[in-house]
Amino acid sequence: MALPQLSPDLNDDELDRIADKAATASNFLKAISHEGRLMILCHLVTGEKSVTELEELLAARQAAVSQQLSRLRLEGLVIPRREGKTIYYRLADDRPRKMLECVYELFCQDD
Repeated sequence: MALPQLSPDLNDDELDRIADKAATASNFLKAISHEGRLMILCHLVTGEKSVTELEELLAARQAAVSQQLSRLRLEGLVIPRREGKTIYYRLADDRPRKMLECVYELFCQDD
């Protein structure tokens, strides 16, 4: 996929569409820019997890995990499911997985 070419000859509708997409991308990047949220997404790539499981995996307090999950839910990146008293979370779509693959390629592979 090619990046959009910004040029003076773009009409207002095209510029508005690009600006809307930029705002959406910016919100997505803000949502994943926290280490805790990024780690939650990493764990959810392998499948649905309960809040308790995420607390244990992250060695974090329930309040901290719930706060980060709330932000991810607000941005539409995770979906909750309640089973009795337990709440499970899963990825809402493939965007986080694609982003994590990109981050891994950029920052985690050896030279």
